Amino acid sequence: MNIIKPQKMNIEEFQEIKLENIRNDEEIEYAKIENEECNNILLQDTQFEHCKISNIVMQNAELDKITFSDVIFKNCDFSNTNFINSTFIRCEFNNCKLSGTSFSENRLFNVVFSETNANYINLSMASLERVLFKEMQMRTCYFQETKLKDIFFEDVDLTRCAIF
Repeated sequence: MNIIKPQKMNIEEFQEIKLENIRNDEEIEYAKIENEECNNILLQDTQFEHCKISNIVMQNAELDKITFSDVIFKNCDFSNTNFINSTFIRCEFNNCKLSGTSFSENRLFNVVFSETNANYINLSMASLERVLFKEMQMRTCYFQETKLKDIFFEDVDLTRCAIF
């Protein structure tokens, strides 16, 4: 298993920003976004690089053409959120809730999902390369027409998972 994790970051030096202040077509770098609830939002064409996103509740949101590079998601709730045509490169999801989240038609490269609730997650028509799913729930998830390369499952509940 050769998954490259987010590059080392000095979180203490990151600027704090609020989700509500992020606009479409914006580039967010070296930022920490923490302790916020921002449901039912639409965000498009935004890039996040070298960021830590923690304790965020973003349910029923639509994130279209978003790029995440070297981003750590910790204790976040993205339930029923749609990531549309988005890209995740060297990202980690730690202790997150992704129940009903759609990663359909997304690109995930060097991504780790750990101790995460991903029941009903949709990864249909996505491209996954070097992805680790570790110690998590993925009941009734969907992998339809998904491109898979170097995918690892460690202690994952895949009950009623559909893989076509």
